[in-house]
Formats: sequence, structure tokens, C-alpha cells
Amino acid sequence: MDDLDALARDVAGCRQCPRLVEWREQVARDKRAAFLDEDYWGRGVPGFGDPTARLWVLGLAPGAHGANRTGRMFTGDRSGDWLFRAMHRAGFATQAESVSRDDTLALRGAWVSSAVRCAPPDNKPLPEERDACRGFLLRERELLGEVRVVLCLGGFAHAAACSEWRVRPRPKFAHGLEHAAGDVTVLCSYHPSQQNTFTGRLTEPMLDAVFARARELCR
Repeated sequence: MDDLDALARDVAGCRQCPRLVEWREQVARDKRAAFLDEDYWGRGVPGFGDPTARLWVLGLAPGAHGANRTGRMFTGDRSGDWLFRAMHRAGFATQAESVSRDDTLALRGAWVSSAVRCAPPDNKPLPEERDACRGFLLRERELLGEVRVVLCLGGFAHAAACSEWRVRPRPKFAHGLEHAAGDVTVLCSYHPSQQNTFTGRLTEPMLDAVFARARELCR
């Protein structure tokens, strides 16, 4: 845990990408009306979960008024609501919601982080910003030595995982895609963004099926 704590401090203190630093701090100053009384995190957001995780859930980037506000990945927005309900149903989370860094949520056999660690404008990180975060991804990979399954939420996370595990040629992203990547199995799901969940592109049974498959592979 000491090494994971050091990684968390480095992520939170990183200022390598000027565009992302400017945006995350601007959002933290110009708060959404519903959160005016809250102190926004406004920094890089570390991963969190079980250090002995066999499942690694990899997202795109922190949400501007979700993780960039709360300081914990997928916490405080609708994407996280969907994710943690599914993880709870699959037995990977002790409760079905994540509202703050200080709530009672704990992950069991799972770790959650993202390809890019700072909230990006329009939720669209640049490739060079993803590459700048690769060092954090590599350190996480080395520290999470029990991981057997990487669940990628969306095509951006899948591309980052394939790059890290040097998968060539890279399979075309699709919901439910499953393929080998060195010593792990990569699974893919549509990202639980409002764009996908409001339109029905991603449903709760679809997300549950992916987590059920992840559970099988972790065993």
C-alpha cells in the first residue's frame, strides 16, 4: 500500500499537461450551481480499490463535476452510479453507490482507474495526454500484480490497454469484446456515460453480463 499511496500522491500532484491542468482548475473554480458549497478536488485523480485485485476496471478520464469534484474515480456522477451498482451486483463492491472519498464503499477484488488522470475539456483527452499518463498506468500495472482481467470502459480505454500490453494488431473495439493481452484477459464494455445509458446503447443487463464474465475469468 505504501507504493500505491506514493503513486496516488504523484497523480494528484502531476502538472505535466497544461491544457488539462488549466481545465481541471477552472472547473474547480467555476463550480456547477448544485455544488457551490463544496470544495472541488481539482487535481489528478488516483485509482482506488483492493491492492490484491484480480479485476482492473479502466475508464476514460475523471468527470469534470464527478471525480474532479470528489477526488475519487467514477464518484459523484451518473456514470459512477451505473458502474458501482453493477459492481455491487457482481460482488465487487460493498455498496451500490459512491458519493465521496470518505464514504463506506470498499472494493473487493477490484481496482478502478482511468487512462487519463485529469478531467479533459468536453471529456475528450488528446492522444498525447493519454501518452503522458502512461507512466502512471505502468506503475499501477506493476503494483497490481494479481490482476488477471482488465475491463475497458469504452474505446479510448481499450486503446490505452492495448498500447500498454502491446497488443498487435489491435482488435476493433466492441461491447463484449474479449481477447488476450499478455498475462491478462481484456474485456470491453460501452462506457456508462449518459450518452450511452440515456439512449439505451448500454443497458444494465448488458453491463451486468460483462461483469459476470469478468467474475468467471477472475476465478
